[in-house]
Amino acid sequence: MDAAEQNHLLPKKKKSETEDDKRRKRIVAGSLLKAVVRPGGGDSSPKDADQIIYHCTVRTLDGVVVESTRSECGGRGLPIRDVLGKSKMILGLLEGIPTMHKAEIAMFKMKPEMHYAEKDCPVSAPGNFPKDDELHFEIELLDFAKAKARSHHQNQDNSALIASDDLGVIKKILNEGEGWESPREPYEVKAWISAKSGDGQVILAPKEEPYFFTFGTSEVPKGLEIGIGTMARKEKAVIYVRKQYLTESPLMHIAQDLEEVHFEVELVHFIQVRDMLGDGRLIKRRIRDGRGEFPMDCPLQDSRLSIHYRGMLLNEDKTVFYDSRIENGDQPLEFSSGEGLVPEGFEMCTRLMLPGEIALVTCPPDYAYDKFPRSPPGVPKGAHVQWEIELLGFETPRDWTGLDFQSIMNEAENIRSTGNRLFKEGKFELAKAKYEKVLREFNHVNPQDDDEGKVFGDARNMLHLNVAACLLKLGEWRKSLETCNKVLEAKPGHAKGFYRRGMAYMAGGEYKDARNDFNMMIKVDKSSEADATAALLKLKQKEQEAESKARKQFKGLFDKKPGEITEVGSEIREETRTIEEVDETKDNDGDDEETQEEENTATVSTERKRKWSEKAWPILKNVMVQIGIQLCVALLGVYIFQFVSARFT
Repeated sequence: MDAAEQNHLLPKKKKSETEDDKRRKRIVAGSLLKAVVRPGGGDSSPKDADQIIYHCTVRTLDGVVVESTRSECGGRGLPIRDVLGKSKMILGLLEGIPTMHKAEIAMFKMKPEMHYAEKDCPVSAPGNFPKDDELHFEIELLDFAKAKARSHHQNQDNSALIASDDLGVIKKILNEGEGWESPREPYEVKAWISAKSGDGQVILAPKEEPYFFTFGTSEVPKGLEIGIGTMARKEKAVIYVRKQYLTESPLMHIAQDLEEVHFEVELVHFIQVRDMLGDGRLIKRRIRDGRGEFPMDCPLQDSRLSIHYRGMLLNEDKTVFYDSRIENGDQPLEFSSGEGLVPEGFEMCTRLMLPGEIALVTCPPDYAYDKFPRSPPGVPKGAHVQWEIELLGFETPRDWTGLDFQSIMNEAENIRSTGNRLFKEGKFELAKAKYEKVLREFNHVNPQDDDEGKVFGDARNMLHLNVAACLLKLGEWRKSLETCNKVLEAKPGHAKGFYRRGMAYMAGGEYKDARNDFNMMIKVDKSSEADATAALLKLKQKEQEAESKARKQFKGLFDKKPGEITEVGSEIREETRTIEEVDETKDNDGDDEETQEEENTATVSTERKRKWSEKAWPILKNVMVQIGIQLCVALLGVYIFQFVSARFT
C-alpha cells in the first residue's frame, strides 16, 4: 500500500464547529422561506469566506418599507458589503444568501428569530425596527468573490483579498500583475487611480497622468495604501475602503458623509527604495529594473561581481570623483564581495541588486570612505557620497555538490586562505565570515575512510581555531573560549587548542585557567614549549599589571588595621550609628541593669574579635596581594562583613 492510499484510509480531521454553524442548527422549519423574483446567472453561489455585495430592502408583510439601501426606497444607494463567515450578519441572510446566484433578486420571508429577534443575535437592530414582526427581506446579489487573507502572492482566481483584519479594506483583482514583489515603505509608486462612492458616484476622475507618490508618507488615504501594498506590478484591482480607513491626503478630500469608497487602481510601476540601516542615512534607490526575481537572483552570498559605477560628492556641485567608464577605458570593474575590497555601504547595496539593475545609492561617511583604507583622490574625510551603480553580472561560488573529497578540501583551503589574508589586514569580521562559511559547508561533507576523516577533522579544528582567534580580536573572549572547547572535545590533546583557549582565559582575566592550559601545551606537545613559555611570560606580565592596578585601586587600604580603614570605615560607622540608634530605642524600654550587663558582654566580645582581626590582617593582606584583583574585592567584602559583625556581637 503506497503513502497516498494510507493517507486516504486515515480518519479525516473533524473541522471545528463555528459560531455560525451553531446558529444554523437552531433554525426551525418554516421560519425562513425564499421566492426568486429575478433569476441570476451562472451556476456558482457564494460560500464561506466569499465577499458578497448586495442591496437589501426590508418590508412588512403589508408592503411597507422599513429600511432599504436603495435610493428609490429612501436609502442612500450604498450596497452592503460583507464576508460570509467573517462579518456579523442576521441568521436569515447568513442562511439565505448562499442559495443565490450573481445578479439574482430573491424575497426572503423571515420569522422574528431569523432576523433581529434571534437569541444572542450578533447584530443590533436599528432604532424603531419591528424586530418582533415577521418581515420580507428583498435581496439583490450584485457580486461575490473569494476573499483571502492579506498576502503578497498572486491570487489566480480573480479573488478578493482581505487587506485589514476588520474587513475595512478588501481588494478585488481584475487583472493579474507580474512577479510577486509589492510596494512598501519607502518605495516610490506610480499608479492610475480613480474612485467612486459606494452608490456609484464618481468622486475622483481618472487623471491624464498616473499618480506618483512615496509609500508610507500619507500621500494617499490609509486604506488605499494598504490595498496597493498587496498589489504586483501592472496589476489592476478594485479596492473597497470603509470609512475608518478614509484618511485625508493630497490625493483627494474625504467628505464627512462618505461611508465607503471604491478605488479602481492600476499599478503602473514602483521603484524599490531601501533604507539599508533603518535610520535614513544609507538609501538604495532602484532607477532601472534588473533581470530575474528579487531577492532570489541577487548576489546575496559572496560572489565575483562585474560593475560600472560613477561616484560623486553630495556637495553643491555634485563633484564627480570617479567614473569607471572614463577612468577604466569603458572596461567593467570586477571585485569579490565579502573581502572588504569596496566600501561597506557600496557592498551592502550591490548584494541586493539584480543583473542589469541600475541603483542610486546615498551613503554617509562611516559607510563610504572614512573607514575604507583606499579613499579615491578628491574625497575628503567626512564626505557624504552618491554612487550610481550598474550591476552587469556576477558569478556565484562553485557548488560543492558532486565534487570529490580532494576537490572539496581544495575549495575549503582557498576560502580559508582568503580568510587568513583578511585576518592579517585586520578585517576580523570578514575573516570570521569566511571561516564560518566553510564550517557550514562542512556540515554536508562525509569522509569515506579513516584517512579522509583525519584530514577533514584537522581542517575543521583549524577553522574553529581561526574563528576563535577572530572572536578574541573582536573582544568576545567567552565565545572564543566556547569555540576552543569544540576543538578540545573533538581532540583532547590539541596543543593549539590549549594555546588559543589559554589566550581567551587570559583576555578574560582567568589567569589560573590560562596557566593550566599553557602548561598542558607543553605536556601534550613538547615542540610547542617555546610558544607556551612565551605565553606564560605574557601571562605573568598580565598578572603583574593586574596586581599593580589592584594596589592603586586600594591604595593605603592594605596598610591599615580594621579599626583604621578610612573610606570604607566611614560607611560602616554610618551604618553602625543607625543600628545603634535602633538598639538604644529598644534598650530604653527595658530594665537598665539588664541593659548594662548586655553592653559589658558585647564590649568583651568585640575586644576579643578586634584582637583576632589585628592578628589575621597581615595574613589576609598577603593573600590578597598574591591572588591579585580577581578575588581581592571578594575577600575584602568578607573581611568587612566580619568586622561589622564584630561590632554588634
